[in-house]
Amino acid sequence: MNDITTLLQQLVAINSINPDLVASGAGEQEIAQFVANWLEQAGVEVTLDESVPGRPSVVGIVRGTGGGRSLLLNAHMDTVGTTGMERPHTPLVEGNRLYGRGAYDMKGGLAAIMIATAQAKKLSLRGDVILTAVADEEFTSLGTQAIVKQWHADAAIVTEPTALRLCVAHKGFVWLEITTQGKAAHGSRPDLGCDAIVKMGQVLMDLERLDHSLRAVPSHPLLGSGSLHASLIEGGQELSSYPERCILQVERRTIPGETPEQVETELRDLLGEIQRTDPTFFASVKTTVVRDPFEVAENALIVRTLSNQGEALLGSAPEIVGDTMWMDSALLAAAGIPTVVFGPGGAGAHAVVEWVDLKQVQQCSDILLATIQHFCA
Repeated sequence: MNDITTLLQQLVAINSINPDLVASGAGEQEIAQFVANWLEQAGVEVTLDESVPGRPSVVGIVRGTGGGRSLLLNAHMDTVGTTGMERPHTPLVEGNRLYGRGAYDMKGGLAAIMIATAQAKKLSLRGDVILTAVADEEFTSLGTQAIVKQWHADAAIVTEPTALRLCVAHKGFVWLEITTQGKAAHGSRPDLGCDAIVKMGQVLMDLERLDHSLRAVPSHPLLGSGSLHASLIEGGQELSSYPERCILQVERRTIPGETPEQVETELRDLLGEIQRTDPTFFASVKTTVVRDPFEVAENALIVRTLSNQGEALLGSAPEIVGDTMWMDSALLAAAGIPTVVFGPGGAGAHAVVEWVDLKQVQQCSDILLATIQHFCA
């Protein structure tokens, strides 16, 4: 375990805070160069993919002799900010835990695929192994979005932290913006004004009812149901005026089978019902961001292969689970690549105290290597 611990310490020591989340964030330039150099020293063919200036992703390839299945391994290099952390980039090992920003989310998974890819170089494989260490997963996933336009594989494994469980589904989300229209007027002239913020009150109450109805009927065996919440609200001009406009930003979490069109129709219907009872109510809704949910069949070859190798090395088959958060796995699956999520455990994603289980990082890497050997043979 010493090699993988040393590698993980080196990765955590590099500031790779996403600059789209924190203006002073260092970004991926330094860590990408480190990953690229490390892979090259291991004899892996390396390409830097810089879809946005200063935001490189790393692609490392172990080419097979031909005729075998290809496998793509994916981990992101960027992290969130470090507010409140004492020494975020000074990795600390205590017992079986390594502490530091990104250790859990997800440099532990990155270290696991780097070690597995380097060891795959020593195997006589027929299929290719493609490592993708990507930029910007924590914001808009620019890295993986660029990768899927250039690279394809017969299957993929994303090593987000799962505590060595097999994640075969996760939720997506749709961000929407609802605007209620009022009429600006002096606060002393209620006969001339219409309060857009008050009009939004009925919307908020109906959104709560819609959320309750969604969660009352869970329909997915691993993910349950979709959900809905109001995230941000703004409106008005000044204290002495009737507000002309109120804007509410809403997040709708989705499960497989729910579409952005369906979500937007839900809200249009909701607004239409209010308007039928209030002729002075005028509102609009628009979708601003969509991230699709993810699902892969439990009997897909990559799921079965990873499960079998996990069982062989751990003594029991990894648990099949779904997750609530969105991951780059959805982009890979949308590109036609059967994908599963499997990574080490720990705690503290986006939190002040973050750590990864070093034993599980090693076990993850070992299981990945065994999966490579069987899948790409």
